[in-house]
Amino acid sequence: MGLNMNNHTCLITGAGGLVGSSLAEACVKRGYKVKTLIRSGSDGSFLERLGVEVVRGDLQDENLPKEATQGVDTVFHCAAKVGDWGTIDSYRQVNVEGLRKLLDSLDPTQLYKFIHFSSLGVYEARHHHQTDESTPPPDQHFDGYTQSKMESEKLALQYHKEKGYPIVVLRPGFIYGPRDRTVLPRLMEKLRTKEVKYIGSSSYAMNNIFVGNLVQAAFLALDNPNAVGQVFNLTDGEKVSKKRFITTIAKGMNLPSPFFLPVPLWLVKFIASSMEKKALKRGALEAPKITKANIKFLGLNLDFSIEKAKRILGYAPAKTFDEGMAETLNWYKNKS
Repeated sequence: MGLNMNNHTCLITGAGGLVGSSLAEACVKRGYKVKTLIRSGSDGSFLERLGVEVVRGDLQDENLPKEATQGVDTVFHCAAKVGDWGTIDSYRQVNVEGLRKLLDSLDPTQLYKFIHFSSLGVYEARHHHQTDESTPPPDQHFDGYTQSKMESEKLALQYHKEKGYPIVVLRPGFIYGPRDRTVLPRLMEKLRTKEVKYIGSSSYAMNNIFVGNLVQAAFLALDNPNAVGQVFNLTDGEKVSKKRFITTIAKGMNLPSPFFLPVPLWLVKFIASSMEKKALKRGALEAPKITKANIKFLGLNLDFSIEKAKRILGYAPAKTFDEGMAETLNWYKNKS
């Protein structure tokens, strides 16, 4: 299935983001020819310095997928609408229909691998203790992002089963690393303004993964023929509590650490539900301060097994959490 070759011509979608830009850098180091797709308004200066081809536009543009996929044998599909607010349809349009259009623009017989980046968020919003890939994600989720990620994952695997596309699905946890300009900066700002509170227990596990470890796993999936048609959970492979994760950032950036004043999970769920209903009623474009998606991130034990990735891919995270976070925070310090 697919072509047998070592020198790839890669398309990286969402290359303006943390994962896509890191993949672009790593693909160049491997000697691959690289095409990148970024949104029209995105800053492409880092990619231009790498010397890769930059295609600007949206997967939903009329002729864009064909332009972006021409001559490509490998796709790293990182592009997605991300967030915890907005209609399900607005997420589906990008994350599901954009994926469909991208896949339809490709010839599976000329494709070596299509690496689809999903998320551990597709699992049920509950406590997890070494949950593995044998646990199926639910069909219904309460937020548009997670619902659309579950549907896009199903669509990718459907194209593998029915049309022979060499698809691999990666489910990373919370991704951190240099050049993240959205999630970690937002968390740092909340630490600065003392808005971060532990929900339930600060000892609950995070599902974090350093972007370098994720890139490592993506190349293992690319190089391994046994990865095709498979789904892989991916984390840093060590138990990192919410408290350790957040305190490491606070200390590293000289920000105030949250007081250990745990808020009961049931109370926060009630508040989030109430705030979301009010925001929806008034047609708010911005998410309320507390959402159900926030609760999943801060209030649940998110411990997932990566044994399948270890067994099939030979995945052994190259960097520990402490090493990955030190590299990340050094980047922020040097940037400011």
